[in-house]
Amino acid sequence: MAADAGLLRLLTCGSVDDGKSTLIGRLLHDTRQVTTDRLAALESDSRRHGTTGEDVDLALLVDGLEAEREQGITIDVAHLYFATPRRAFIVADAPGHEQYTRNMATAASEADLAILLVDARKGLLTQTRRHAAICRLMGIRRVVLAVNKIDLMGHDEGVFRRIVADFEVFARRIGLAGVTAIPISARYGDNVVAPSTRMDWHDGPTLLEHLETVDVSHDAADAPFRLSVQWVSRPHADFRGYAGTVASGRVRVGDEVAILPSGRTTRIERILGTEGEREGARAGDAVTVTFADEIDAARGDLIAPVRARPVSADRFTADLVQLSEEPLLPGRSYLMRIGDVWTSASLTALKYRLDVDTQDRLAAKELRLNEIGTADLATARPVVFDPYAENRATGAFILVDRFTHATAAAGMILHPLRRAANVHYEPSSVDAAARAALKGQKPACLWFTGLSGSGKSSIARALETKLHAAGRHTMLLDGDNLRHGLTKDLGFTDVDRVENVRRAGEAAKLMTEAGLIVLCAFISPFRADRDTVRALFPDGEFFEVFVDTPLEDCMRRDPKGLYAKAARGEIPNFTGIGAPYERPEFPDLRIEGGSGSPEAGAEAAFALLRDAGRLETG
Repeated sequence: MAADAGLLRLLTCGSVDDGKSTLIGRLLHDTRQVTTDRLAALESDSRRHGTTGEDVDLALLVDGLEAEREQGITIDVAHLYFATPRRAFIVADAPGHEQYTRNMATAASEADLAILLVDARKGLLTQTRRHAAICRLMGIRRVVLAVNKIDLMGHDEGVFRRIVADFEVFARRIGLAGVTAIPISARYGDNVVAPSTRMDWHDGPTLLEHLETVDVSHDAADAPFRLSVQWVSRPHADFRGYAGTVASGRVRVGDEVAILPSGRTTRIERILGTEGEREGARAGDAVTVTFADEIDAARGDLIAPVRARPVSADRFTADLVQLSEEPLLPGRSYLMRIGDVWTSASLTALKYRLDVDTQDRLAAKELRLNEIGTADLATARPVVFDPYAENRATGAFILVDRFTHATAAAGMILHPLRRAANVHYEPSSVDAAARAALKGQKPACLWFTGLSGSGKSSIARALETKLHAAGRHTMLLDGDNLRHGLTKDLGFTDVDRVENVRRAGEAAKLMTEAGLIVLCAFISPFRADRDTVRALFPDGEFFEVFVDTPLEDCMRRDPKGLYAKAARGEIPNFTGIGAPYERPEFPDLRIEGGSGSPEAGAEAAFALLRDAGRLETG
């Protein structure tokens, strides 16, 4: 009978101590999901860890981690399964603390419905609004506003109505529809499974009644067919199948489909499931399909109907939820995973940051942990997607920090960006190789990085002199010099440092295309940004030179008096004092700047170019 009503994936969320775990525990207890021996263990746990006096603490049914029991909070997302005669449920109990917003966002991405709890004593809090906003961003269309702990307010109808009215104003502001409000007491069970005799003014359903009857049939099955290839199955020479889970829609044998991004078309010849051959499949089914024609497809390709194809673009606008301690910065290169595809991506523009309390759109240069914003992004190659509002499965992605491999942000695509029709690459009649050959050399970029005062510029100048004497064509780009022109509009915040390095890298790339050997001297404190510049150049053309001078030596030299000013607080965000420097892990050349002359460092860099064949005739 439960299967007839369909599975409901629900999320409990809200601010800390609003009673999420207690509510789920009450649902499990009052629907008789708790065995006798588990109930006995719960009574023992309640005496040790409980917060409800002599009563059984039902929250402990959910808070499984020892740290959660000791602190009385939810840290991880607890997933539970239970069923009533009318429906089956998978419950994700999300943590309420702001620092665990990433856990909540992850759980929300797979939920059909959210139970947003509010403590009747406190009303709407910032975290309540943040979780509501994330639910809307993640595509949750149905929300239960569960006003909990109403018993502590004397079961007052007026308290309930005021909270509901406040939330309705906020819900309209963020575009959240389909809100059902229910007054409950999770501790005592009022309006959770059984109607409350103490709130006869509530004429709506109990929480369980609403969960058992709410309609979620509109979802993935009604969207266009999408199947991402997760595995190419080739057990023998006579069979080639493409395996994956149907993300949305339906497909039948004989349907005409397109393989994206290639765009080639064919028909579905066979569909094989876990129990053998079948005529069709729908959202959620794990299947292997074969094609009527000899068409190649690879992991990450998307199979879709010919007449209902997704978008293919390398630029788009997306909502972002920042999940990392490191700020999300425009211009910095990240790894992006969308479906089963990995590619490089960067924020080309951060349009605004969202104030979760007022929903005002605020100007911002970065997104910090748990902040929500909207940005334009560019990818290294076109990706295939649907707008998230149309298809949650194909419109979501994550950004990953290239260095730490930590998830930096969760993204939901709003729409593609179309390039201006009058902006395109103009071909040149003379290519880079021809320009370099005329100069009798091969182009290269030597990127000198190190602390201020490490000797980068001195070594680069000495190398420039040596290369000029050898008849080589060079150009020296120094960080200080560029700040008089190309980057004079930039400061020294993390955001501006990223943009400073990006512009310098683009300028160096143009100069190598002119056939020059380009020497760049920049502190460039972040590894990710140096890696981004390296990615601009063909293999073998970029060399990272780390001038490794101890901070103490740099401070003692202090050729520009900057360390002294930083120590007095006159220069904020000074690298090495008020801002970090990330040492290269695998530089192409490491020069000990604390000992030896600039000429010795230049000799080592000259040898690097010679041994790499960059001084030979192009």
